[in-house]
Amino acid sequence: MNSFIEAALGHSRTVLTSMVLLVAAGIVSFITIPKEADPDIPIPIFYVSIIHQGISPEDAERLLIRPMETELRSLEGLEDITAIASQGHAGILLEFDVNFDKDTALQDVREKVDLARAKLPSDTEEPIVREFNAALFPVLIVTLSGEVPERTLYNAARRLKDEIEGVPTVLQAQLVGHRDELLEVVIDPAKLESYNVSQRELINVVQQNNRLIAAGNIDTGQGRFSVKVPGLFEDREDVLNLPVKVSGEGVVTLSDIADIRRTFKDADGYARFNGHQAIAIEITKRLGTNIVDNNTQVRQVVSEFTEDWPEAIHVNFTLDASEWIFRSLGSLQSSIMAAIVLVMIVVVAALGLRSAMLVGIAIPTSFMIAFFFLASAGYTINMMVMFGMLLAVGMLVDGAIVVVEYADRKMSEGLDRREAYTLASKRMFWPVASSTATTLAAFLPMLLWPGVSGKFMSYLPITLIVVLSASLLTALIFVPAMGTIFGKAETENNEVLKQLAGAETGDIRSLSGLTGSYVRVLDRLIRYPGRVLAVTGGVLVTTIVLFSAFNNGVEFFVNTEPERAIVLVSARGNLSAQDTLTLARDVEQIVLDTDGVATVFTRTGPGLGSGSSGRSDVPKDLIAQMMIELKPYEERRKGAVILEDIRQQTKLIPGIKVELRKQENGPPTGKDIQIELTSADH
Repeated sequence: MNSFIEAALGHSRTVLTSMVLLVAAGIVSFITIPKEADPDIPIPIFYVSIIHQGISPEDAERLLIRPMETELRSLEGLEDITAIASQGHAGILLEFDVNFDKDTALQDVREKVDLARAKLPSDTEEPIVREFNAALFPVLIVTLSGEVPERTLYNAARRLKDEIEGVPTVLQAQLVGHRDELLEVVIDPAKLESYNVSQRELINVVQQNNRLIAAGNIDTGQGRFSVKVPGLFEDREDVLNLPVKVSGEGVVTLSDIADIRRTFKDADGYARFNGHQAIAIEITKRLGTNIVDNNTQVRQVVSEFTEDWPEAIHVNFTLDASEWIFRSLGSLQSSIMAAIVLVMIVVVAALGLRSAMLVGIAIPTSFMIAFFFLASAGYTINMMVMFGMLLAVGMLVDGAIVVVEYADRKMSEGLDRREAYTLASKRMFWPVASSTATTLAAFLPMLLWPGVSGKFMSYLPITLIVVLSASLLTALIFVPAMGTIFGKAETENNEVLKQLAGAETGDIRSLSGLTGSYVRVLDRLIRYPGRVLAVTGGVLVTTIVLFSAFNNGVEFFVNTEPERAIVLVSARGNLSAQDTLTLARDVEQIVLDTDGVATVFTRTGPGLGSGSSGRSDVPKDLIAQMMIELKPYEERRKGAVILEDIRQQTKLIPGIKVELRKQENGPPTGKDIQIELTSADH
């Protein structure tokens, strides 16, 4: 190792060029690396959806779920299987071991579903296998509302959706709260009879049209030509001119016997924003892309596309994940900068300005090298990575301080700066490497933490390992290389030099200042080792006893002040879409009237709750879901007080149950207590 250090410091300009390139690569990586709130943990959870129109829940369990469960139970790595039967539908949730390969699990599930397909009723639709991925949930919602005709709002939303999907980082933009268009054909029985058209003839004509007909090719001997037979309805005129019957007097078309008009399907759900009917566009980003950049581009596209729209159409943004990420990461970055400043103050006070500058360069250099390698390995910047950086600030300068202080001392003794820093790097290699290794050893067991929590927390030790490894390289190679060019002895006082020399050859207790006081206290203590150990043991035992008796409990993640919350509204019975909307409005109005609430996005209808956790921890009788954004902390009461007000007021609404869930920190863990009842013959 000594020869490597000598070779590196013998080519200090080459080493510094390499350092500059690594720092530049780190800066680029920091700018371009994806940023998110929490680590994206690939959880192997899959949902098998089986649709059979009209089947009862009892028959769905017997004919759909049991054959599928029989095949799926034998899957390798399967930890839990949960099935739900309802009217016309059966769903099976599969949870695999978190360490099991997700792609392999998905392939195995699809193979088993294909095998079980043959055992299902013939008129059952093809089962659909969906993969749960928290990264595929909406990162931004754009809402359109206003006192305009429904068709105008729908057409505007559809055009805006297509424009948003043109953003390179957008994976999908999905319309929510709209009604699909349809052509309504109302048959006139009198006209049907007057044209002598039977109902069977009319049904056959409709069934035999609007189909893709493959007509093949024509070979003329001189070439081959594809033949296209127009069979699909392209617009309203195609339906109007559909021939129903040919008679001697002409062709009877559908427009002759029916009234045709454009309308919408019956609503099965609604979307509302701040108490107004709306159409929402839920935007999902592509995996591995930057949320902040994605949402910034989407906002710009929406702003440019809607600038010519009428003022009656109101466009709003809600549940913007980038805003919360930007604030959270910005707060942590500010904490890191404050920590760096405090560390530098201590280093300057201990080593002097010139030596402190060499030590200070180790901090951004180590960070930038770490960002480069984290980005190269496919990691993102998230809360756990930033916490790791914050923890590393005070530790990564230790090696540089030791090397610079030793070199400074050797220069004071007469060595030139190249010899001094080369000797310091070689002499302090094992102490610095051992110190870094012992620090890393304390965090390595966290990599063995099992389950989803272990995957989540693994970002912390990985970050520390990368940062401290970069600091080791910086302390032993880059800092000495800079010292060989810019180094200069800080200690020139003969009295100080005499004390330093006496610390090795003379009586160490004769040192002055804080160091001398420490040495003299330590000298007295080591004369009575038994008493010192007894007092230390007593303090340790007392601390454990006091903590056991008076502690405030244990939490996995600290409850922080929430910025968002979810309101889940449940009700029993077969409620119509309009009844559901009426109940949701009552809750929505209470939420909007609560002081401290900024925005409320409400959804009713099918598919609620699927994006909140990916697990079966939402009520089965859920009828409405509201996403709440609270005002900035400085402008409102505490979040717990606001949510408690909503909880107390919604208790007065009869016939429904309202559950409030505040924003959670850490990995998804579900509810605190879960009770499962199972039976072989239910």
